[in-house]
Amino acid sequence: MSGFVEKPEPLQVPGLTHLHTGKVRELYETEAGDLVMVASDRMSAYDWVLPTEIPDKGRVLTQLSLWWFERLADLVPNHVLSTDLPAGAPDAWAGRTLVCKALDMVPVECVARGYLTGSGLAEYEKSRTVCGLALPEGLVDGSELPAPIFTPATKAAVGDHDENVPYEEVAHQVGAETAALLRQKTLAVYRRGRDIARERGIILADTKFEFGFDGEELIIADEVLTPDSSRFWPADQWQPGRAQPSYDKQYVRDWLTSPASGWDRRSEQPPPPLPQEVVDATRAKYVEAYERLTGTSWS
Repeated sequence: MSGFVEKPEPLQVPGLTHLHTGKVRELYETEAGDLVMVASDRMSAYDWVLPTEIPDKGRVLTQLSLWWFERLADLVPNHVLSTDLPAGAPDAWAGRTLVCKALDMVPVECVARGYLTGSGLAEYEKSRTVCGLALPEGLVDGSELPAPIFTPATKAAVGDHDENVPYEEVAHQVGAETAALLRQKTLAVYRRGRDIARERGIILADTKFEFGFDGEELIIADEVLTPDSSRFWPADQWQPGRAQPSYDKQYVRDWLTSPASGWDRRSEQPPPPLPQEVVDATRAKYVEAYERLTGTSWS
């Protein structure tokens, strides 16, 4: 059992049709057929959407995605049409709302890994592979891989877990030509993001992207290279062989699985509310990631 601890009621806005409540985003459609994505402050972990929000999180995700979209435009176009609030939208949506082109979305999570950790590490420890790709002996948690790898996953509904799949499964699902294009674009964007982050003292360990088609053109969509979709590690604290300090939601995961939370993730009980100190520390990590990457102060 998993999903929303407390599923929110979406705000109804004249002229917009509510389509979907995701883990973080509310999705609407305009009368012209464009999409409106509103990033909330919700936090998800272990396939649960937690009952506690992280202030400013949705704005950080939106503004950081916009910053990255500008730096990736020569590699792949993005879906953003406007950052202006739709008529009638509440002021609270400012800074967290994107008007986007509707796309024919590819049903694959496009994951790039440059370092070994998470589910990739778990598979490696069993078989010395990740998504069926053979890796060298001797790697440990946090090891840099010989080269970045494309490790796709199936998209899951809220409350379900994405599952890593071999590249051949993607090719079977979407066709060989599209699969090859997804792999090429995913790795190109990862390398660009990795290099920019490295200049700012941050390791981009892994990340996931979503793509869709506008006619024949492949477009990157949703969010990109944020603390929700990526693992960011401080480069000066990187030490393979242990879990790395991070700027992402790992801080929340660690608290949830600690004795302090009193929660057993293997049970069917929903996770508890986050204490204020965890909320404050998590917000600080998201803001620091934004400031270190963009070189600008969060206001």
